[in-house]
Amino acid sequence: MWKSLAPSEKNLRIWQVGVLVAVLVLWHLVSRNSQTAFFIGEPIKVAGRVWSWFLPFDIAPNALFPDGLPGRADIYTHLGVTLLETVLAFALGTALGLVFGLWLALAPTASAILDPYIKAFNSMPRVILAPIFGLWFGLGIWSKVALAVTLVFFIVFFNVYQGVREVSPVVLANARMLGANRKQLLRTVYLPSATSWVFSSLHTSVGLAFVGAVVGEYLGSARGVGYLILQAEGTFDVNTVFAGIVVLTAFALVLDGLVGRIERRLMKWQPRAGETEKL
Repeated sequence: MWKSLAPSEKNLRIWQVGVLVAVLVLWHLVSRNSQTAFFIGEPIKVAGRVWSWFLPFDIAPNALFPDGLPGRADIYTHLGVTLLETVLAFALGTALGLVFGLWLALAPTASAILDPYIKAFNSMPRVILAPIFGLWFGLGIWSKVALAVTLVFFIVFFNVYQGVREVSPVVLANARMLGANRKQLLRTVYLPSATSWVFSSLHTSVGLAFVGAVVGEYLGSARGVGYLILQAEGTFDVNTVFAGIVVLTAFALVLDGLVGRIERRLMKWQPRAGETEKL
């Protein structure tokens, strides 16, 4: 009996949901103390905030709002701005990281010259660039996109760079013996070698793109989910803060899931962990 309850591939989803339920129950029990709830919020009220943002008041259950209905924000406008900033930053950062990673991995002289500057820029806390980007691009979406691009770029860049440099010399020698030119080597050897590295970096880049967009909204914006969270912090409304975090996390997971689906389609040739163990 106990063996059937142990975590396995069949009941893994049940265990995952169980952990979430346990955390929510613990959060609810701890937040029953009003003084503690002031700092950590209450899960029922957080759910009420999210409900009030996305659904009309007339169908919202009163049980979610023991203190009255919360003010409804125009969440679709704010969320649309944040998602647009995130998607643009994710796409631009990934494209730039892929191009520069391939270029420097295949150009050792340029890589040697630029190496100290790349390391210096990567070690810089990019958040300090937000005021500069605000000065250059204004307080619209492009200053947030620029900040998020700097976060996404280096994750993709270093993974592509490493993936290309770790191509087997034997594979390269065999391809050259078969008459492959530089373009053919790039298409059939270097890019496939870097693909797995690219997708591993993209899963991390999704979260960083959201981080860059929200931090930019914190530092200067009139729209976006980050702006809503900042306004809630100013009034010590911790429930709305957590509601904004929940919404951002949900959409980050959706975007990460899309990346995962694309990865599974493009990486069909690569055996999964379970299949490798069976072999």
